[in-house]
Amino acid sequence: MTEMRKRVYKLLSVSKTTGDLSWYVDAFIITLILLNVVAVILVSMEPIWIKFRKYFLLFEYFSVLVFTIEYLLRLWTANLNPTYKKPVIGNIKYALTPLAIIDLLAVLPFYLPFFGVDLRLLRFLRVFRVFRLLKLARYMAALDLINRVISKKKEELVVSFILTGFLLIVASTFMYYVENNAQPEKFSSIPETMWWGIITVTTVGYGDVYPITPLGRFLGSIIAIIGIGLVALPTGILAAGFSNELSQGQQKNQKCPTCGQAIEKK
Repeated sequence: MTEMRKRVYKLLSVSKTTGDLSWYVDAFIITLILLNVVAVILVSMEPIWIKFRKYFLLFEYFSVLVFTIEYLLRLWTANLNPTYKKPVIGNIKYALTPLAIIDLLAVLPFYLPFFGVDLRLLRFLRVFRVFRLLKLARYMAALDLINRVISKKKEELVVSFILTGFLLIVASTFMYYVENNAQPEKFSSIPETMWWGIITVTTVGYGDVYPITPLGRFLGSIIAIIGIGLVALPTGILAAGFSNELSQGQQKNQKCPTCGQAIEKK
């Protein structure tokens, strides 16, 4: 049984060798995920759904079967990972990881009717089928890069979001007192004014709510200019993080042109 578990674990691990059995399993799962996303999009088109309903349902049953088996096997073999080596506790710990939760959400809507879940709630939960696209995360190195960058820059990102939130509250408060008398229906309260604050700070500017008093327009102009800088902060932080990660990766992968050995940086 232990040997079988090791084989399954290796089979489900992301392959590093093109052409081996694990690579074909990865390719099959990735293809099935992409086809599921296409199916979810096509099902929303009523003429196509009515015409090919039987085939969509058969494909859904097949997909749920494959994804359920995959999820259960990953749960069963989780103890082979040193992080989850303790029996039962390790399996539970793995089940609470983001990727495992995504795997569960990808199939959960299919099984809920068997537990008497309200059909109106079930219709809403069907949106979770889109989570099957997120299953690609374990196969994409780029997503791992994004995760590392966000993890390293989380403090700076939190500070930038706090500053943006602070500006939003201050701007909405000032604009409410400036414009409330002139436009009581649009600037009826500070929370209502926050809609104007959000579209102004983010520089979207839908034009459905805007100041009409001279002081309000002046204040709105100042807030819009400040908002450009604040909204750009997270972009700059992430760009710097990606640049650092990519440069570090290039340094690690540098090889000697003569001997082909990796060059160690001191």
